[in-house]
Amino acid sequence: MKILKKVLKGFLLLLVTLIFLMLVPRIWSALNPQKAPMGYFYYPPTIAAVFTGLESLINKTPDIPENVEAFKNVAYKNNNGRSLQMDFYRPKGMTKPAPLLVFIHGGGWRGGDRADYLVYLTHFAKLGYVTATVSYRFVKEAPYPACVNDIMDAVHFIFQNGEKYNYDPDRICLIGGSAGSHLAMLAGYGWKQQVAPFDSIQPSIEKHKIKAVVEIYGPTDFTTEYARNHPTITGFIAHSYQEAPQLYVEASPINYVTKASPPTLILHGTRDMLVPISQAELLKHKLDSLGVVNVYCPVPGWPHTMDIVQRVNNYTKKVMGDFFEKYVKQ
Repeated sequence: MKILKKVLKGFLLLLVTLIFLMLVPRIWSALNPQKAPMGYFYYPPTIAAVFTGLESLINKTPDIPENVEAFKNVAYKNNNGRSLQMDFYRPKGMTKPAPLLVFIHGGGWRGGDRADYLVYLTHFAKLGYVTATVSYRFVKEAPYPACVNDIMDAVHFIFQNGEKYNYDPDRICLIGGSAGSHLAMLAGYGWKQQVAPFDSIQPSIEKHKIKAVVEIYGPTDFTTEYARNHPTITGFIAHSYQEAPQLYVEASPINYVTKASPPTLILHGTRDMLVPISQAELLKHKLDSLGVVNVYCPVPGWPHTMDIVQRVNNYTKKVMGDFFEKYVKQ
């Protein structure tokens, strides 16, 4: 009987603690609506908050608004018979070229879909931007640098087709999440721009430049201990760090940051266990040291892919909207 009481007390204490951990973030955020939404810091209360309905998940397949038109399956490259495509969304009845926001999906360079960011694509198209989303090759088809070549070629295609889709090629922002963030940074900061990669169709010199970059919980430096030993990254490079350290240097976006790099928005959860926030902090430090304009938004208590939670997604849309207004629209 005593053992049963101890077990019940222990269970009750655990339950009370869990409820407390679940309620505090919502109360704190309600009292501080102008700040980043607080998360739960640990997976059990995070999962419990979603399971109980305290937190809602985003609708990943929203309807396309009536005032937005879509141009889907636009081929930007053909690789040995494999068509690589992108989708565009723009407000109907546009009379002059708008800024273009290009979203690059994540998935560990192994999966994902260009429709994954439809929640952002339709939202910002409604606000007057042209938006686009890009597909690229995954590692099972070809390891690094294949997908980077694809994104560089997509950017070249985008630079050349502003008139066709009514956007301004001098006001383009690249946005990515996780692996997509890594690709957005490489393209935005000028990956190997002095020499065209072996399977790339792009010329070595572009007439236009990327105006801004949004980095959402992506890896920035592959030479850190975290990255050198992470199976997703070693699988992406297809060589261990000991075998080919130069590839880890070459594939690190942080190594392409210069004084001329575009303004950058950084969004990262402080409890990200897949891509630690130290990766965001390294990028922030590099940008600051070179005087590059940047906006750093650590989101307290949230894990990787934090923006699938509606409350966080609302925050990221607001922060991105403010950033676009200041650094892309003008």
